[in-house]
Amino acid sequence: SAARALREDAPTSPPAPAPKLVPPVKPKASAPDDRWAIALVVLIPIALTLWHLRYYFAPTGVRLRDPLHAMLKPSAGLGLQLGVVGFAFFLFMWLYPMRKQIKWLAWTGPLGEWMRVHVIAGIGLPLLLAVHAGWRFDGLIGMGYLSMVVVCLSGIVGRYLYVRIPRSRSGLELSIDEVSGERRALLTDIAVATGLPPAEVERALAIAPRSYAGLDPLRVLVRMAQDDIARGRALAALKREWSKPRPGVRPLDKKALDNALKLARHEMALNQQVRALEVTRKIFGYWHVAHRPFAITALIAVVVHVVVAIVIGGVALPGLH
Repeated sequence: SAARALREDAPTSPPAPAPKLVPPVKPKASAPDDRWAIALVVLIPIALTLWHLRYYFAPTGVRLRDPLHAMLKPSAGLGLQLGVVGFAFFLFMWLYPMRKQIKWLAWTGPLGEWMRVHVIAGIGLPLLLAVHAGWRFDGLIGMGYLSMVVVCLSGIVGRYLYVRIPRSRSGLELSIDEVSGERRALLTDIAVATGLPPAEVERALAIAPRSYAGLDPLRVLVRMAQDDIARGRALAALKREWSKPRPGVRPLDKKALDNALKLARHEMALNQQVRALEVTRKIFGYWHVAHRPFAITALIAVVVHVVVAIVIGGVALPGLH
């Protein structure tokens, strides 16, 4: 009984606190995915070409006698309609430079959205006009089409450089202080989403820096592509690591894991963009100098072609009307 009394009088230690569980963070709204729009503007002209492949790759004399000629020739039917749509696309693309230069047009939407539509239209336009022209490029329109293809290819490079300059949702370039603040916020969000200390998150996202100093423009582009590949591998390793169960932390479900990886991808991209910022700006300036003359050449050729077609009566490809 004495031993029992001593045990009852002895202070009892409080129960060990339960492990703190970190709830998953709701995913933030993602940027629009352009892949479906690009696939649409590319696949439609390709499908039309494959549908009437026999006509488009037939000699001129055979085309003239083909029953499809009345519908597919550039001056009538479907061929003419594709030309009108292509010309409207082409003029629309020139609204983007106006939006950049004229501040009053800010009410039409942010620069980033204009850039997205500009790029999508630029990728599909060469294919659309190729079907309109029956895949034949003679004379002035041939020179204009070649310039358009060069503009399209250079536009892909320009888009690659554009997205590597840190920008806000409105398309304006961010300052170094703004980028630093955004990176700190991303690290905090990732720490909350994964249940890891911010310092550990920062170490996990660190990639060995590679200098861009002294590289020519072509080697800079190659280095950027290599950094993109390295970032993809690092994210794959993070996905494996963060998918493992850890004591005291609730396992991440698929949505929470995807959100954490999305935040990590953004933070790592900002880190690499800051390191290459100066050289990216320099190459982007060179790109503008090379891109503009081809764009103007294509504009002049297309406008002349349309004016001649209207005045003379639809002359687009000699011998096919």
